[in-house]
Amino acid sequence: MTDNNVQKFLGGSPGSVLLKLALLSLLVGALFAAFGLTPWGFINFVRISFEELIGTGMEAVNKIAGFIVSGAIIVVPIWLLVRFLSGRN
Repeated sequence: MTDNNVQKFLGGSPGSVLLKLALLSLLVGALFAAFGLTPWGFINFVRISFEELIGTGMEAVNKIAGFIVSGAIIVVPIWLLVRFLSGRN
């Protein structure tokens, strides 16, 4: 990569980008410390939230599948009966 491509990729000169990232990291670290958060605690929170979201989604899929099967027990035989009776004409 040429120097111009590196600056285009980083969004500025490497030194200024490094300084901005260091200052932003310091700010975020101070906010984490102010609220008593740790990076691993935050990662665990995100992981647990994602697992609960997936679990809730799977419960919804199971409920919907149960509704479909329950309805099909009534709908499919009636549909077959109508099809057989309309086929006689």
